Amino acid sequence: MIQRPNVVVILADDLGYGDLGCFGNPVVRTPHLDALYREGVSLAQHYSASPLCAPARAALLTGRYNHRTGAVDVPSNRGLDRLSPRETTLADEFQAHGYVTGMVGKWHNGLHDPRHHPNSRGFHEFVGFLNGGMDYYEWVLDRNGRPDPFDGRYLTDVFTDEAVGFVRRHCRESFFLYLAYNAPHAPLQAPEPLIEHYRSLGSLSEEVCRLYAMIEQMDTGIGQLLHTLDRLGLAANTIVLFTSDNGPWLRGGYARYNGPFRGGKGEVYEGGIRVPAILRWPAELPGGRGDNEMFHFCDWLPTLLDLAGLRRQGQLPLDGASQSQRLRQRRPAEPDRRCFWQRNRYAPVDHCNLAVREGNWKLVWPMREGADRKEPEDNVWYQQGLTAPHQFRPIDAALPSWPLGPPAPPQLYDLSEDLGETQDLAALHPERVAQLSEAADAWFAEVNQEWQQAREQVIR
Repeated sequence: MIQRPNVVVILADDLGYGDLGCFGNPVVRTPHLDALYREGVSLAQHYSASPLCAPARAALLTGRYNHRTGAVDVPSNRGLDRLSPRETTLADEFQAHGYVTGMVGKWHNGLHDPRHHPNSRGFHEFVGFLNGGMDYYEWVLDRNGRPDPFDGRYLTDVFTDEAVGFVRRHCRESFFLYLAYNAPHAPLQAPEPLIEHYRSLGSLSEEVCRLYAMIEQMDTGIGQLLHTLDRLGLAANTIVLFTSDNGPWLRGGYARYNGPFRGGKGEVYEGGIRVPAILRWPAELPGGRGDNEMFHFCDWLPTLLDLAGLRRQGQLPLDGASQSQRLRQRRPAEPDRRCFWQRNRYAPVDHCNLAVREGNWKLVWPMREGADRKEPEDNVWYQQGLTAPHQFRPIDAALPSWPLGPPAPPQLYDLSEDLGETQDLAALHPERVAQLSEAADAWFAEVNQEWQQAREQVIR
């Protein structure tokens, strides 16, 4: 009998396409991820499901557009990061097949209710935090429902140690590990010697020096985890996926290299949704190669199950499709695949920061005026959670609303010629605009209705 593969999913937080050496960054030091890139399959057209963390994670965990799951925004105090109880997660799937399931790091898919705790969503073991962020030096973690206070270590190193410990404990069992680092998400804190290295280059803002130091320390931790797999004889039959939840925050001092792409975190332009991805499975997948076709976050649940030879247990329709045969080089990619993205604050708004891609054509509606406004009180709850243990308490189910500006005309781009989305071709291709607009309208109506149903479930 062939041993079932272990699966390790490593997720970075706000790490952009251009934040790794192997994806073209000439400054940041990421030797271990660069090595993983050389050994595995790199995905050049890999898309998150959302340019914001909680919605993106919801799609990764369920294989479904985040609107359907209930997670459309980040304020945990309003329950907008939660997954509907009807959803089946990756952890649920692997647990149902006898895998030991563990999560280490940032959850951000439900904070104030035990029904939304990772231990209730398929994970046998959890060490991390449930808030949207955590201080790297004054942290308070959750260990299977109990507070775990700061012990002097840098938080990224804590997550590395916990991931290594999980692998060691379960090295004789089939395991699924979801390692969700919060680096390089704010607060921008890192070991001072690493920050000083980037300062010495003389060309980077203080924010970017700190951010690159955070990425380098995370890379070191990933190297330790990969070394552990190798030393225990598990590397060959362990599927390792590395990716990021969304594009980088680029405003102010955060501005930095992000490949040829326009936009960043929060936007449905390429810079906000196209993120790096590397997949390695030495026993089965030929490595040292790139895949240049479209791959979506929603594809990972069916793909990982398919690669592991497992039958899906969930019953809700998936938006992703298994790409396992393509990764095995047995089948070409679907040439004219259609995918959608949409994000704004609080409740979904049509024709607002919405995009549809079909083949190389991409239609984009920019953010409507007022649709990205966030109530200050929501930031208060987030800031308190950076250094305090999480609490189970009632949420404020009411959602703010105010008049919005009218939608701007959609913009049409040909990504085969214009990765930077600089040349709006809408006036030259009205039929293409009409076709994609009709598809986007139908999609939004469908997922918005499902969001309203999911919203009723998560606030009960």
